[in-house]
Amino acid sequence: MSKKHKFRLSKISALHYFKLFYRSALWIAATVTYIIGKLNDAPTLMHGLQRMPITLSVIWVIFVAEMVLRFFPSNAESMGCQKQFRKNYIPAQQDGQVPQRRTSRGVLAVAVCWILLNGTIGVLYDTGCIDAGILLLISLAYSVCDMICILFFCPFQTWFMKNKCCGSCRIYNWDYAMMFTPLVFIRSIYTWSLLGIALFLLLVWEISARLHPERFSECSNAALSCANCKEKLCHHKTQLRHFLKTNKDILLLKGNALIDKAKKRSEEDKS
Repeated sequence: MSKKHKFRLSKISALHYFKLFYRSALWIAATVTYIIGKLNDAPTLMHGLQRMPITLSVIWVIFVAEMVLRFFPSNAESMGCQKQFRKNYIPAQQDGQVPQRRTSRGVLAVAVCWILLNGTIGVLYDTGCIDAGILLLISLAYSVCDMICILFFCPFQTWFMKNKCCGSCRIYNWDYAMMFTPLVFIRSIYTWSLLGIALFLLLVWEISARLHPERFSECSNAALSCANCKEKLCHHKTQLRHFLKTNKDILLLKGNALIDKAKKRSEEDKS
């Protein structure tokens, strides 16, 4: 019984797996639409989507609904994005000390890297190496990666922020702004409205972080402690790390075997 309970998904985890599923489905649908549009000589993905308006409408409605819900307290969301609200602040025992604002090195590093990455994408678009359709597909791919970061592996957490989990993540509500960054290059009411709402959500988050830093730190907000965590999103990452560590040698052997097999086939084809 205890083993079964150990691997049981929380409601928040189940919701994130559902988001991973339908965001992946949206990306696949948009990719198929893009390919069909290219085969039919559609000049851009937007033209291709206009031939299949349900795809574009569903993408827009889903993400607008997701972002609007973030402006209000919700039991269906992770504490990572809910800690900004007063109702989720549980003062921790600190002997009356006021929490200090954490250094912004990690935050600044993430912002710089993200600007450089998407600036490069913008240059590729401006020079004609990629089109608007690819930009939209990149944004949808970002949305899938967002769920992967939460459930399995987050490079921002591991390499930059060094936070213990999503609940204590300082940049959790940056997700939509980061997700829709490539859309700034596409002049469309659909794309700019998504980016506009995402940036407003980011602005509200940053204002809250500066006015109420005590809500964002586990040292001052007991709601962020492991003892009070009800979503257990970090368990998925822990299980993945344990699996990789336990099966590292087996995975390496299989990987080397596949590489050797591919090399052998390549040599046979050449001969």
